[in-house]
Amino acid sequence: MESKLKSSIIICLGIIITAWILGSSFQNRNKNLDAISVIGLGTKDFVSDEILWSGSYTATNMDIKEAYNKIISDQKIVSAFFINKGFKSSEFSFGAVNFQKKYRQITIENSENQYDKKYEQIFDGYQATQSIVFVAKKNPDLMKRIELVSSKTSELINSGIELTSNTMQYTYSGLPSLKQSLIEKATKDASERANKIVKTANGTIGKLKNANMGVFQITGQGSTEEDSYGGINDTESKNKTARITVRLEYELD
Repeated sequence: MESKLKSSIIICLGIIITAWILGSSFQNRNKNLDAISVIGLGTKDFVSDEILWSGSYTATNMDIKEAYNKIISDQKIVSAFFINKGFKSSEFSFGAVNFQKKYRQITIENSENQYDKKYEQIFDGYQATQSIVFVAKKNPDLMKRIELVSSKTSELINSGIELTSNTMQYTYSGLPSLKQSLIEKATKDASERANKIVKTANGTIGKLKNANMGVFQITGQGSTEEDSYGGINDTESKNKTARITVRLEYELD
């Protein structure tokens, strides 16, 4: 008798616990249904106010000292070239001279077996490399002069110097404040969307449950590049577009 009573109590407790779990799940499911999630967008076109441009030139010689002396000689020619183009010596800077051993590969063939080939690396001299860098920050005149001269460096070939130009990099000094304004804009956009949707459905919006910010993206103006999970930071375009998304989730009354 006592054993049957215990079994009945255990069964009743099991039923009660199961009912409680199912009830909680149903309640939580309804809570999720009684909510609305919207995404707001904040965008702004802007023009870069910072520029970085660099180039490099090389000299090769079997003697490392001669390679270095050639680079120093070329540095004077390169400096004079840009000064003649209207730049001050303080508006550009030279990097340290870097050296690299160069090798060429030769093939040694076996006269008795044409498929038996050996390859050997032959020292081909020291290559010295030096860079020149131009930077302008919130200086429109200097930016314009850098942009203009970057297309004229081929004139240095007449002096026996081949300047390899790197891609121009454009950045913006006001990114922190721009990002803040876009977050505000995207949040306002999401809030207005939520209110408009709920109002159209004759509902009432409740308190904010969650807010999540998307990835900050910077692309060239007119770019069709899709959003990247890790974010996009275009540095090649002078005219850019910044965008950010904000997801808001509201309860429904």
